[in-house]
Amino acid sequence: MATVYLALGSNLGDREAYLEEATRKIGERVGMVSARSSLYQTKPWGYRSPHDYLNACLEVNTGLEPMPLLLATQAIEREMGRAHKTVDRQYQDRVIDIDILLYDQLRLETPELVIPHPLMAERDFVIKPLSEICPQWREILIRASLSRPLA
Repeated sequence: MATVYLALGSNLGDREAYLEEATRKIGERVGMVSARSSLYQTKPWGYRSPHDYLNACLEVNTGLEPMPLLLATQAIEREMGRAHKTVDRQYQDRVIDIDILLYDQLRLETPELVIPHPLMAERDFVIKPLSEICPQWREILIRASLSRPLA
């Protein structure tokens, strides 16, 4: 079993209900949700929108390897109505966003998935909720960065 940390965000519709639904689906399909942060309201990052986000982080114990984990989280996003980035790769409003932040102390670099999440340390909407449930995130990030990347 691996311990993974996921970031969840929503800025459309009933944001809290979408985060609850995503958390439930993650528990059913990905693994046991062992910790959940408080909800944080934040401004959009990387684009302009009048819609604030609700963000949270989850700690999940999973038997899924990284790529099946990515596919499972993307399937949940699609089922919930998530439209991925536009053709020009711009960020946009969304009912749900699920990002894989950390997977044990793994470092992975593929075209589809990079772990640890390459922008996590730049985003307060990730760091604040993650710090609640994983105060040692910096040490994990350092250990992962020192390990050899898997492809």
